[in-house]
Amino acid sequence: MVFANVCFTKRAVKLLFLFIASFTFLVALTGCGDQQADNVQLSGSTMGTSYNITLVVPDKIQVDEDKLRMLVDAELKQLNQTFSTYIDDSELSQLNQALVGTPFPVSRQLFDVLVLSLEIAWLSNGAFDITVGSLVDLWGFGGGSEGGEDKVPSVQAIERQLARIGFSSVELNLFSDEVTKNKAVNIDLSAIAKGYAVDRLAELLLKSGAQDFMVEIGGEIRLQGNSPRGTPWRIAIEQPENQIGAVHKALNLSNVGLATSGDYRNYFEVDGERYSHTIDPVTGRPITHKLASVTVLADSTAYADAVATAINVMGPEKGLSLAEDTGLAVYLLIKTEQGFEAKYSSAFQPYLN
Repeated sequence: MVFANVCFTKRAVKLLFLFIASFTFLVALTGCGDQQADNVQLSGSTMGTSYNITLVVPDKIQVDEDKLRMLVDAELKQLNQTFSTYIDDSELSQLNQALVGTPFPVSRQLFDVLVLSLEIAWLSNGAFDITVGSLVDLWGFGGGSEGGEDKVPSVQAIERQLARIGFSSVELNLFSDEVTKNKAVNIDLSAIAKGYAVDRLAELLLKSGAQDFMVEIGGEIRLQGNSPRGTPWRIAIEQPENQIGAVHKALNLSNVGLATSGDYRNYFEVDGERYSHTIDPVTGRPITHKLASVTVLADSTAYADAVATAINVMGPEKGLSLAEDTGLAVYLLIKTEQGFEAKYSSAFQPYLN
């Protein structure tokens, strides 16, 4: 997902409604057919969005739904307390308030996510940048934006914010789990934290003995085993257009994490020009290429989440080149005059059969 996708700005409330409608469609797609097993479904709110879990329960197995919900909610509460930028005393908020140049000890969870974030930042040449939040705010898409009339920031304002960001200013000590900020950057993990939370819930379910389930938070998904039909989970890649629930491609998936990033719903227009909510950390401006959406499959949903954002910033040519060079399973939908053209990496090919 994108850098500003957990913020309740003037556009985010509308987007949340659109997402809920989209996910309702996805659940209907994954649940079609003759059901051969019972399933437990849990849902609720977390990280400024919603979570949904479908757990397939074999015959003669009893599940304590109240206990399971309690475990899930406790895990999500703890993760929110770690990664939220909206909770003043969250661990990430404390890190953002830490003095420049002073090592700050963090939990293993936060440190692991920072390590992965910086790995993908270097891999993508800065297309993925966890310090870009102030630029997202400047363009009116972030939680720190003031709302009001849509407008294009001045060149001077963009340059000022560009000087205040930079993932390379975040230094990690692998021996002590300490983080040092070399300038006053603010870290925002909204483009990876939901994927990480999906992975954590999947681990919780696996440790509880579950073998077949789907976990989803804010559109990031982990699929394990089989669906209630006894076959792989059937997941739709949505057609990038205003119609909710339009299917471009349906995939049969098991034991994989999935994330999709796109710019076709959250944007504004000024004087006939369209400005996407996806901000390029290198230029400080919204992306202008023709990539409408990117879907990434990976063992880790957190990895898929961050890579989808990176490729959405990079664009179709650079993004597909990165996917081929690194063996990533990536599916792109690119805007053309005739509609949308699909391109995908070699690693994605097996999922299309």
